[in-house]
Amino acid sequence: MDLNNAIQFGQLINAAYAVPPENLANRSGAIIQAGLLGGGTAFEVITTIYANDLATDMDPLRGSNIVSIGLILQATTGASVIALRGTEGIMEWIQDARFLAVPCPFVPGAGNTEDGFTAMYNSLTVSPNTGGATSVIRSLAGLPWNRPVTSVTICGHSLGGALATLMAFDFAANAVAPFKDSTVYTYASPKTGDPLFVSTYNHLVPDTSRIANRLDLVPKLPLPPLYDHVLGLYDLNPIKFGIPPTVLVKCDIPCEHSLKSYLYLLSKLAGQEVLPLDAQCVPSTTASH
Repeated sequence: MDLNNAIQFGQLINAAYAVPPENLANRSGAIIQAGLLGGGTAFEVITTIYANDLATDMDPLRGSNIVSIGLILQATTGASVIALRGTEGIMEWIQDARFLAVPCPFVPGAGNTEDGFTAMYNSLTVSPNTGGATSVIRSLAGLPWNRPVTSVTICGHSLGGALATLMAFDFAANAVAPFKDSTVYTYASPKTGDPLFVSTYNHLVPDTSRIANRLDLVPKLPLPPLYDHVLGLYDLNPIKFGIPPTVLVKCDIPCEHSLKSYLYLLSKLAGQEVLPLDAQCVPSTTASH
């Protein structure tokens, strides 16, 4: 896995997080700078992606809310990126602990996927007023690309990682060139489907990097045997071994799961500019020095 690419795509997901979920204004035309090498790369937003939020047993009405969930961007090289953020609803989903499965909707006989993630993926659209009628996959060819698309990267954090996994599978099975073959980067993704879904995904989408902090709770769920992870694990360790060991990220659930914590750990490994942690995630031993 290319660490600099992982950092760049994570920063594009951060740009999706920077848009308040309730802000449904399309970000088309905005310029996002991402990456640490050579001052980064400028990406232009082609369109915002919208969805019904993740419904949970604790808050089923959340699923009727239309939210901004991601961005489709393009660089001057023609490289396109689909960046999908997470949601606060992931913590409620963890507490529900039911993880019901439904048949994978993209390919008959390709196993089962988690129902909440699947329902949310099926609601993804490039227009907030169509109820999913203009889905992302059906809209690709008609988007106002600035130049021919030369590559497609799909990336997502947390719930966005699960949505990115489903999208990459859908694209591989049902899209046409140049959108069919994608590179995938996920951060803190939960498991998305059962072993049959995973084996089919691994065959269709081999270019996947699944980045997981080993102390983050979300990537450990749902538990096997009903669910499994796709291949491509890149393991992050928030503890640096030594005498004594050094804690790099405060050991609590939100901090271990935060995308900023992931980018901090990745940038330390890349050996260049170290991206900052959220202030509340700096370990007390580090903060005192």
